[in-house]
Amino acid sequence: MVDHLANTEINSQRIAAVENCFGASGQPLAVPGRVLLGEGILTKECRKKPKPRIFFLFNDILVYGSIVINKRKYNSQHIIPLEDVTLETLPDTLQMKNRWMIKTSKKSFVVSAASLTERKEWISHLEECIRHLLSKTGRQPSREHAAPWIPDKATDICMRCTQTKFSTLTRRHHCRKCGFVVCADCSRQRFLMPRLSPKPLRVCSLCYRQLLADEKKEAEAERRRPEPAPGYEPSSGDDSDKSDDDKAEQWPADTEFYTSEVSWSSFHS
Repeated sequence: MVDHLANTEINSQRIAAVENCFGASGQPLAVPGRVLLGEGILTKECRKKPKPRIFFLFNDILVYGSIVINKRKYNSQHIIPLEDVTLETLPDTLQMKNRWMIKTSKKSFVVSAASLTERKEWISHLEECIRHLLSKTGRQPSREHAAPWIPDKATDICMRCTQTKFSTLTRRHHCRKCGFVVCADCSRQRFLMPRLSPKPLRVCSLCYRQLLADEKKEAEAERRRPEPAPGYEPSSGDDSDKSDDDKAEQWPADTEFYTSEVSWSSFHS
């Protein structure tokens, strides 16, 4: 880890430069102990088509956004706590190479790097940060992840009924539980999934039945659970234990994030 960079002038300049590029549309990123480890452009598989996105890796969060002017202005900032992240390497496709999935409890998505070496660097740095955070907090790696959305162009028909063909008039929808591309008739239900949203979300008919069944099982298990034994008030004696804006900001001339020798991503040391 590069903890020695925390609270240094160069690290503060780097973080300030990122904040300036997001401008008023972004959240403040400078907090005590936070270090900017690296940055680069990755291709994110979006619903409509793959798009380039700028990514910034800090020692505790991953930040990404849309590119307006490279190294000058970004928007649509997203912040992901690293302790909620798990990674999965994916095989190449005809359209995308050097792929991996970033999985979190609220959102999962696929990105690809410009080269195999770059993918290895990103994954190595991410995994090191995640291990470091989990060891500090004592938390276990996250086991629940949101399903990644299947891209619209992956199918021309509903992935549930396999009958409805999508067109200009027949819209595609996504199930928030499985990520499948489905038609309106196969996704009429809504279900409350607090981990993803405080509001009920669109789910396909199959996931809706599974979610209802799981909810029923949990309710039955709760009813069978025995009543807890009566508790006792702690002693109050002396020997009781004590618990321990939209204008693009200029990139600083003395802070060079990218060089001609680095094609896409660079990491600090």
